[in-house]
Amino acid sequence: MKSGFIYSDDNKRYHTQNYHLRHTFGSKVAKISLDAGFTCPNIDGTAGRGGCIYCLDGSGSGSRDSLKSQFEAVRAKMGEKWDTDKYIVYLQAHSNTYADIDTLKAIYREVLGFDKVVGLSVATRADCLDGEKIKLLEEISKETYLNVELGLQSVFDSTARLINRCHTFDTFCRAYDGLFSRDIKVCVHLINGLPYETRDMMLESVRRVADMSPFSIKLHLLHVLRGTPLATMYGRGDFSTFELNDYVSLICDQLELIKPETVIQRLTGDGDKEHLISPLWSMKKFVVLDEIDKEMERRGTFQGSRR
Repeated sequence: MKSGFIYSDDNKRYHTQNYHLRHTFGSKVAKISLDAGFTCPNIDGTAGRGGCIYCLDGSGSGSRDSLKSQFEAVRAKMGEKWDTDKYIVYLQAHSNTYADIDTLKAIYREVLGFDKVVGLSVATRADCLDGEKIKLLEEISKETYLNVELGLQSVFDSTARLINRCHTFDTFCRAYDGLFSRDIKVCVHLINGLPYETRDMMLESVRRVADMSPFSIKLHLLHVLRGTPLATMYGRGDFSTFELNDYVSLICDQLELIKPETVIQRLTGDGDKEHLISPLWSMKKFVVLDEIDKEMERRGTFQGSRR
């Protein structure tokens, strides 16, 4: 049943990534995550060490498999689930602009040359983008579908220090403006449930990012994973994680603050099942999404209703 939301042709009351890609490419598009072997400046000592406190791989060790072999393996698995011949390569692990320009060019060109690839998504950090790298991304964006994903997590610098992000919100804004001014699609990552953040702080992060008019947003649920500094804090009782109903309520409040044209790439997260300590209910991803749908319908609201 169609919800009546302008960017939906099903029951969704928010602008899903699936809707956006189907209407952009005319059919289902699968996103294939690859590890290009990058690290991060808050891992290797340039800005800090150990990575963000929730990161399971604070060593920054990349995959030993070639990008081509990774791509073919993931594509074969996806072929069991979806009937599609269009793929977006997602350079996901760590900061995928954290290298010299020649290395970046070679990697981006390689993956864009894989069979049936129609676009590229690059995950990175604001402090790994300078003028030369932004210029390269601008060139690619004119040739193919490009999305640059910036991990912000929170607009509050106090939280950034706590999670060991090692750069400020002002640094993020400068990098964002550099990309936005060149018409490069930007996806901003935010995490709900970071230690000591209140509900009002999480809403404020979304409100301030939404006002920047990013092309898309990812809203993650904080996962506590074994072997991380965050797990140590959780074990001491320094903070608690969300209950399902509270998380659903918060997400719906946040969606109501985001402009309708902004694509919502994610509303929860897939925690590493082998290492996940809390919240365990997050493993039932489709239950979470279904509860969000039901709450939006119960409220009678849509994405952007409170703007």
